[in-house]
Amino acid sequence: GSERLGTDHQDGARLKEAQAINKSLSSLVDVISAIASHQAHVPFRNSKLTHLLSPSLGRDAKTLMLANVSPLAPHLQETLNTLRFAS
Repeated sequence: GSERLGTDHQDGARLKEAQAINKSLSSLVDVISAIASHQAHVPFRNSKLTHLLSPSLGRDAKTLMLANVSPLAPHLQETLNTLRFAS
């Protein structure tokens, strides 16, 4: 999942780690969107994560996405964000 900087009150090394995770996840969204819309260029090299996953995401590969959601009201926004991403 994504790292919510505003709600987690992170600083220092944890903040940098959360930012790196978010950047990688954003790159993954870009790759999945490019594949889903059959774009000529898929930006696999925009992050280490997508570059490493490229054999599992491109060409004839079959990819399964699992979405972990919560039924609890305090987690509603995160659940909605997860479902939007998964759709």
